[in-house]
Amino acid sequence: MQVQKLGLAAYEATWAYQEKLLAETLALKVANRHATEAGQAPQPTPNTLLLCEHPPVYTLGKSGKPEHLLLDEAGLAAHGATFHRINRGGDITYHGPGQLVGYPIFDLDNFVTDIHRYLRLLEEAIILTLADYGLQAGRIAGLTGVWFDFEEGAPNPRKICAMGVKCSRWVTMHGFALNVNTDLSYFGHIVPCGITDKAVTSLQQELGRPVPLAEVESRLLPHLARLFAAELLESSTSTTLLPSSSADAGLSL
Repeated sequence: MQVQKLGLAAYEATWAYQEKLLAETLALKVANRHATEAGQAPQPTPNTLLLCEHPPVYTLGKSGKPEHLLLDEAGLAAHGATFHRINRGGDITYHGPGQLVGYPIFDLDNFVTDIHRYLRLLEEAIILTLADYGLQAGRIAGLTGVWFDFEEGAPNPRKICAMGVKCSRWVTMHGFALNVNTDLSYFGHIVPCGITDKAVTSLQQELGRPVPLAEVESRLLPHLARLFAAELLESSTSTTLLPSSSADAGLSL
């Protein structure tokens, strides 16, 4: 599992970078199939985890409702945010500074060919990371992501980590967004994930203090490695290596 730390990266460029990695992995899988048919040894497919933050941006998944964005174009500009329709599952969510975003471009043929099991593994890695801070988080049936007060009948269920993925021939993209020091006021301008009766929270709000993102990364990565039975290879990738894009300056309503 190669980990690339992109830092603060524009959403559109990061999305294009994911698409590039996905396409390369899919092309290698096709080449491997032909090699196997010809009696040749296949090449191992890569598994890349991108970690980053984004400038303020709202993204709407394929099953989302545009009316769950409560800002018009002028409102987005006033809050320094952009909006994109994207090709993951799920509804609308927010990404911004202080949020740890992870995009696994994994070939699930290397791990587990079950998208629901894959999502549960991602959730478990977040749950274990939060446990490292003495916090008990869990799942709510039928609602992908990680929650506090997740038990049935709990008085204040609140989401700390949203998830939405795309899978093509068992290769994944998009991923998870863990609120660490996120400005939660931005969630007030959407119906987060289309859910009207539950709140959103952050690690900073739960602990009463800011938490360095690098510290959260360092706790999360070993859990991911163990759960996926993978070896970690870490590297830093400058955002200048990402595909250039001016789309973040525009609106895609």
